Amino acid sequence: MKSIMIVTADEVAGKVIAQHLGLVRGNTIRARHLGKDILAVFRNILGGEINEYTKLMAESREQAIDRMLDEASRLNADAIIDVRFTTSMIAQGAAELLAYGTAVKFKSE
Repeated sequence: MKSIMIVTADEVAGKVIAQHLGLVRGNTIRARHLGKDILAVFRNILGGEINEYTKLMAESREQAIDRMLDEASRLNADAIIDVRFTTSMIAQGAAELLAYGTAVKFKSE
């Protein structure tokens, strides 16, 4: 798979956008794990970072990005601009993480 740039800006320095290919997105829905919840309760009492949830969110972000990249690759995009992330509560203990942006082609140099 060719390398596709991912940026949060609406342009890429040094590149001219020739074509907007449309919205691309990737999502994942993750449920909390009971064992991790118990550890998180103890961390919440003691204070500090809840590493179990940090790891869960990082894995979710990577999976959503990978799925967004797959969609952009099918469109033969050079980059995804205006990338954003959002989360939504789906059910008690389960949340969706969505990554989305605009797939674009650059003008040939």
